[in-house]
Amino acid sequence: MLPYWLDLMGTGVGAIGGALAAGRRSLDLVGVIIIAMIASVGGGTVRDLLLDRNPVYWMRSSDYMLVILICSLSTVLYLRYRPMPKYVLEIADAIALAIYAILGARIAESFGNTPVIMTVIGVITGIFGGMIRDVLVNEVPFILNQDFYASAAILGIVAYWGTKQLGLHAEYAAYIGVITIITLRLAAMYFKWQVPVLHIKH
Repeated sequence: MLPYWLDLMGTGVGAIGGALAAGRRSLDLVGVIIIAMIASVGGGTVRDLLLDRNPVYWMRSSDYMLVILICSLSTVLYLRYRPMPKYVLEIADAIALAIYAILGARIAESFGNTPVIMTVIGVITGIFGGMIRDVLVNEVPFILNQDFYASAAILGIVAYWGTKQLGLHAEYAAYIGVITIITLRLAAMYFKWQVPVLHIKH
């Protein structure tokens, strides 16, 4: 698995992204915390349910909820005195996507799943929290916006699996996967990469 601190970091970044998304819609404090919580643990919850992994990971330790509360409340406090930095939501989302996707892939791998299933579970872990967050705040999810999003997660998981097959230690391979996803997402934002669009001729 990824180090515990990195898992908590992903939770915190996910909470910040959720709080920022809620802030864009001027939700109250309770709404901010709920959106932050869903954004942080949504993908991992779906992953654990699919893998029949009980109890769900965030119920095993109060650290996850504590991190979500601290990060979401800190974001609210910051936004009371400072404007939202440009692109910070997208950057936070890229970091959370990377950590969650690789963590999800490694957990699926530890259950003996094939590389294909491992990749699917990793992508689900990475994207579902952000998708639910965006739906709840009435935004079009990144993955449905012709964006290079799930593709980055898939390529990062492939980079993790491929470097591990070449003999690299699993933990270092996981770091490569995380860095790959973050790099691809930030590059996609900067260069405005998009996946091909299906046009149906009438």
